[in-house]
Amino acid sequence: MRTASTVPQIAGLNAPLAWRTVDFISDLHLSADEPATFAAWQHYLQHTPADAVFMLGDLFEVWVGDDCVSDGFEARCARVLREAAHRLALFFMPGNRDFLVGPRFMQACRTTWLDDPTVLTFAGQRWLLSHGDALCLDDTDYLQFRQQVRSPGWQSAFLAQPLAERQALARHMRQQSQAHQQSATAYADVDSAAARQWLRAARAPVLIHGHTHRPARHDLGGGLSRLVLSDWDAQASPPRADALRLTASGLQRIALLPPPP
Repeated sequence: MRTASTVPQIAGLNAPLAWRTVDFISDLHLSADEPATFAAWQHYLQHTPADAVFMLGDLFEVWVGDDCVSDGFEARCARVLREAAHRLALFFMPGNRDFLVGPRFMQACRTTWLDDPTVLTFAGQRWLLSHGDALCLDDTDYLQFRQQVRSPGWQSAFLAQPLAERQALARHMRQQSQAHQQSATAYADVDSAAARQWLRAARAPVLIHGHTHRPARHDLGGGLSRLVLSDWDAQASPPRADALRLTASGLQRIALLPPPP
């Protein structure tokens, strides 16, 4: 049965007047198994002209707790963010893969937590930001799972387990997710009526989100629209790694990786 749409509490963020350029990225799914995507992300953060970068969920392929940040791949990611934070304002919104990112990691990488959804006021306009998974109303199995794992009780019980057990469980859950995706005839998309409902509640004309891996602009009618961010895969053909760049002049999709020769 389809899950009814409800409008969550919407947070707000006013961009400082000094900001001239803002970037949005999502669905990088960073992991030690994808070094090319990690390298592309690191290069991007070192060279983007943006004053602020908003990472709208699924920055990581999986996150099993902030205690993993002390060494290994997660520590490398924290170091990249911490170095970028010397010249950029960084914001992180949880996705369906990295909803267990917590305050220890945010502090370690000098990144600001962003509630889902949040309205960003920039250049005289309100922009609604979300990961997007909560708006995929036809994906009822996932929404039931999401409600379970976002509960404080489930998270406390999960984080109380030894790190190795959490990592093993995360691998098992990932395998189940991949099997589900392969067996599905179509991926659930954002529900247009729910997106309009959120936008009206936020008093914003444009929703920017990720999650669906279908970069595009969708006209929702009545002056409302949604813009979908690209996922990142440096090994794909052609490679995928886009940012959505916002200035006072408007929005532009920026391809960060050149196509293969």
